[in-house]
Amino acid sequence: MSNKKVIKGRGAQSNIQNRFSEFSHEMRDDFLEYCEKEGEVAEKNKTQYLEVFPKSIVNKVTSPDVGMAYSMNMYQGCEHGCIYCYARNSHEFWGYSPGLDFERRILVKKSAPQLLEEYIKRKSWKANTIVMSGNTDCYQPAEQKFELTRQCLKVFLKYKHPTAIITKNALILRDLDLLKQLAKDHLISVLVSITSLSEDTRRLLEPRTATIKRRLKVVKALSDHGIPVKVMLAPIIPSINSHEILPMAKAVSEAGALGIVHTIVRLNGANGDIFTEWIKKTMPDRADKVLHQIESCHGGKLNESRFGVRMRGEGQIAKQIKDLMTLAKHKYFKGRTMPKLNTELHEQYKTGQLRLF
Repeated sequence: MSNKKVIKGRGAQSNIQNRFSEFSHEMRDDFLEYCEKEGEVAEKNKTQYLEVFPKSIVNKVTSPDVGMAYSMNMYQGCEHGCIYCYARNSHEFWGYSPGLDFERRILVKKSAPQLLEEYIKRKSWKANTIVMSGNTDCYQPAEQKFELTRQCLKVFLKYKHPTAIITKNALILRDLDLLKQLAKDHLISVLVSITSLSEDTRRLLEPRTATIKRRLKVVKALSDHGIPVKVMLAPIIPSINSHEILPMAKAVSEAGALGIVHTIVRLNGANGDIFTEWIKKTMPDRADKVLHQIESCHGGKLNESRFGVRMRGEGQIAKQIKDLMTLAKHKYFKGRTMPKLNTELHEQYKTGQLRLF
């Protein structure tokens, strides 16, 4: 561990400058340290919830890499604090830093359930899976307070509309009652994110997420209740979790997952600076090695934006990771597939056929 002071419970170690604003919300580290020495509390490391008022909630996804056509996010920013999170960059569009602001200033869209209902009731809308958490986790700690994800699940259930969830938080089990009802009509699938089997690694990479043990319990509980669940081993970071691909695949297979997918870490926008600062503080002995190996997967750069290669990478290390994933799928998931979600029931609901019953 580096001698430099690490901010415990957070991923990012500072608020870097917002690229789109002349003024940022940066708090000088030297000022904070001075206040601490003088016995003053300059800024508590607490999360702030700020209500915002979007005009719409469902987003059309144009990227061919992410495997979804529509997404929605009830929260902007994420208290989980995953150091590699690509969503950090989107916080800059709201005038905040993608560093600590992303983890400590959470924007809450309380109108999300109403906006969702209005959207899928439109006569022109043709049912298509809407993914919750296309950007930030819909079961992050804010959900315990605001319950927007639960309210949206009730909307999907009411209108017999398919949805999918991406999460790494065990809070999803709170909503088993709704998930089971959706699963009866093939209206739900879940993608659980697991990046390591080591708690030490998890605490460094994802400081405020559910433990690995609890996430494996989530996979098993969903599977046991007939809710289709897949696991995202992502991102794979060379020399941090790349050696765990086969053990992770085995563990999630035994928990009942129907499949696995992966991505290689890519540090676009501000993420390169945020990740570099973090790893030099938390893993100084291997920081340069990890950074160079990430660069080797992206043509000598930390970031990669090209469709088709940005999620999988290029080069020898990327190929080794891909080969391990292929082996893992063959060894632990042969014959398992995720079921297709039902889009017909919503169309029947809109025409009034289902409402007769």
